[in-house]
Amino acid sequence: MTDLAARLSDVDERIAAAARAVGRDPEELTRVVVTKFHPAALVRELHALGVRDVGENRQQELTAKSEECADLAELRWHFVGQAQTKKARAIRRAAAAVHSVDRERLADALEAAGDGAPVLDVLMQINLTDDAGRGGVAPAGIEPLAEHILGLPSLRLRGVMAVAPLDESPAAAFERLAGYAERVRRLAPDATWMSAGMTADFAEAIAAGATHLRIGTAITGTRPDRA
Repeated sequence: MTDLAARLSDVDERIAAAARAVGRDPEELTRVVVTKFHPAALVRELHALGVRDVGENRQQELTAKSEECADLAELRWHFVGQAQTKKARAIRRAAAAVHSVDRERLADALEAAGDGAPVLDVLMQINLTDDAGRGGVAPAGIEPLAEHILGLPSLRLRGVMAVAPLDESPAAAFERLAGYAERVRRLAPDATWMSAGMTADFAEAIAAGATHLRIGTAITGTRPDRA
């Protein structure tokens, strides 16, 4: 077994154990491997090991790797980083899902970039801090943004995403996120995705109801300095 295969197996076992510990079926969970700064060759290795959901934080990497790996069957690219509206077209061209829609202008830019493409799965990123400079819509803006996205025919609102603050326990932060997710489902009952949990806090996210886990270095290993 390669080091990569061993790390992947270890994380999957830990995910399954965390799910069972709170009475959840591990099959309910989607593990998205974030390959930030790693080469496309790693994505190919992951695909050979059965990985089908891969995440990127930067549009340039998303575009380059998706093009290099275009021959890999059933590979789904998730954009999980902060998005600039001017890069919406490139993101939409490559991604099957965008986890970080946090403002109407970005939703509109992704909609305008549709050009007859398949419907795009999107999640609303919610800011779990009091710092307005961090990514994510403030809790007070959840319903207006959700309603706006629901009015865009080429976007499909799937649920919510958030990053746990550094100065708060992940369990408390994700419990709040679960409440915000419920608010979204009142408007969009099918928006059942909750993208939460990374290498250090995925167990807490699973306990709070996460459906999508964004796991990087625990699987990929230490990141190179730059792509």
